[in-house]
Amino acid sequence: MTRRGPWLRAIAALLVASAAGSASAFGLDDVAREAETLSRRAYQEPAALPRALAELSYDDYRKVRFLPDRGLWRPEKLPFELQFFHVGRGFTRALRLMEIVGGQPRPLEVPRASFSDEGVLPASEVVSGIAGLRVHHALNTPQVMDELIVFLGASYFRALGAGQRYGLSARGLAVDTAGGNGEEFPAFTAFWLERPAPGAQTLRLYALLDGPRVAGAYQFDIRPGTTTVVEVQTRLWLRSPVATLGIAPLSSMFLHGENQPVADDYRPEVHDSDGLQIETGEGEWIWRPLVNPKHAFVTSFALKSPRGFGLQQRDRAFGSYEDLEAAYERRPSVWIEPLGDWGAGRVELLQFHTPNETHDNIAAYWVPQELPPAGKPLAIGWRMSWAGDDAKQPPGARVVQTRAGHGYREAAIADERLQFHLDFAGPALDALPAGAAVEAVVSGNDNARELRAVAYPNPARGGWRVSIDVERADAGRALELRAFLRLGDRTLSETWSYALAPK
Repeated sequence: MTRRGPWLRAIAALLVASAAGSASAFGLDDVAREAETLSRRAYQEPAALPRALAELSYDDYRKVRFLPDRGLWRPEKLPFELQFFHVGRGFTRALRLMEIVGGQPRPLEVPRASFSDEGVLPASEVVSGIAGLRVHHALNTPQVMDELIVFLGASYFRALGAGQRYGLSARGLAVDTAGGNGEEFPAFTAFWLERPAPGAQTLRLYALLDGPRVAGAYQFDIRPGTTTVVEVQTRLWLRSPVATLGIAPLSSMFLHGENQPVADDYRPEVHDSDGLQIETGEGEWIWRPLVNPKHAFVTSFALKSPRGFGLQQRDRAFGSYEDLEAAYERRPSVWIEPLGDWGAGRVELLQFHTPNETHDNIAAYWVPQELPPAGKPLAIGWRMSWAGDDAKQPPGARVVQTRAGHGYREAAIADERLQFHLDFAGPALDALPAGAAVEAVVSGNDNARELRAVAYPNPARGGWRVSIDVERADAGRALELRAFLRLGDRTLSETWSYALAPK
């Protein structure tokens, strides 16, 4: 015992020291304490930019470029490196930046010399105001540090998997996107950047969010790959009530597609996403094709304990877009998977009109049924998968295209008589024997009249086609339709859920 005593005491001391070191390491709890304190104070608008920065033209702001060789962690040849965006023009909020080294945060300043600007920035600047950041990683080849994820503007961020092009965006939070008295855009105001170890496969960032009615703490764990995965943990405090608190919000663009073609665009389809996909807590899969309505159009799906939702770019064929510059077929799909049980709420989809592809006109997010009272946090997490060909999809058959319109018809047929033609494909259909008695199960809301449908094999594309004929009773009201394939009592496909906005 006397020989073992010193060794045991030494080991115990090391364990205690290790535990103490872990307890003192910076983490989400530290950001949460700052967010909670912030939520108890009145919101303060950020300081105005100097006039010379605020009035930069679009072209002049583009001249302000971060120099890649000044990237954070580049000299250490770490698996991730960071570059930064200068404040100016529409990016008016300067971020507070900290680097975490050895578990301890320290202020990070980005020198003015880290930017080239062709003389458009005020000469008096020494330390630059930073509006956003982007993470680089050897995503596609070992020799090139590609862009992986960008945080810029309010709480917006976008990520990429290997071989992808930037498309839809995510946000930290959506406030009164629909159902309130105008949307509010809380913003990330500070970032803590955890220096990665050599060979690290994941990068961790923390962020502080602040807005007129909410403050929050965020932890982002970013794992690059063919599908880039971002795990988000957040704690939110409400300063005052909100009409709609949107969790895990996504923003995208849909101009036109196979279900809503236009005559004066050489490109058959133009969109970053073509549908909203949902997996319910009961295991039903739902697909809602997107539209570009004439006015704001809000629909939702009431759910309990959802398994996931996301905006998807299912059509990945170049011939569907014919746009060599935009490469819409390479835009990512994003799947949101709850971490833990989200309980009751709804997935809400906002669609409004856009005249061109430069504006996002689609938003999707989770709205909890119950929110904590003021002073109590909402702790919630989700996993985001930014995917291409490997995007999450239902295990049976899925909708691969939705087409709207008629073939030949008699001129006397009412204008409100509509036709939809859906193609389903997938392993559940591939395994069917010839002559299988597949049935289309179709229903509609009370605005659907004389609803008829037929299902038949599609020898040209494979799978099965469903053709739906319906009359909309009132053009001033929304039309909603549902369809899926069934064989006996066996469901073969996801549910196609179409919503046509009022005229």
